[in-house]
Amino acid sequence: MLVEDSADDEHLTLRGLAKSAVPHHVDVARDGSEAVRYIEALNSHSDMPDLILLDLKLPKLNGIEVLKRIRANALTRAIPVVVLTSSDEESDVRGCYDNGANSYVCKPVEYDLFLKSVRSIGEFWLEMATLPSVAAPSAPPVVKVV
Repeated sequence: MLVEDSADDEHLTLRGLAKSAVPHHVDVARDGSEAVRYIEALNSHSDMPDLILLDLKLPKLNGIEVLKRIRANALTRAIPVVVLTSSDEESDVRGCYDNGANSYVCKPVEYDLFLKSVRSIGEFWLEMATLPSVAAPSAPPVVKVV
């Protein structure tokens, strides 16, 4: 799942994920409220995203508030959340980790580095990392962008 309010960054993120070797489907939420509605509507483990890429500076509800909601929900609290943002402020980094982010990545400004970073995130979290079972065992990885 991708949560991203910038159309340009959404496009680049989806392009980077498409270049990874991991098969995936990406659902996108374009603001914090939309992300929370999506998360709260999930009602079974088979609906869960395998990974959430979360922008921090979102309209309506910021990324830390979305992260708090993800971690407060028993169905979604084990889903890896990678904060993918342009902010390198220490208070943002600390706030995300304090609220359960699995990783914090500053978006590279350079096009090729941005694509490489997103591809690496997808490959690590969906192919290399061992995660608790969230989705049905036979389901392919699902990346949902909120």
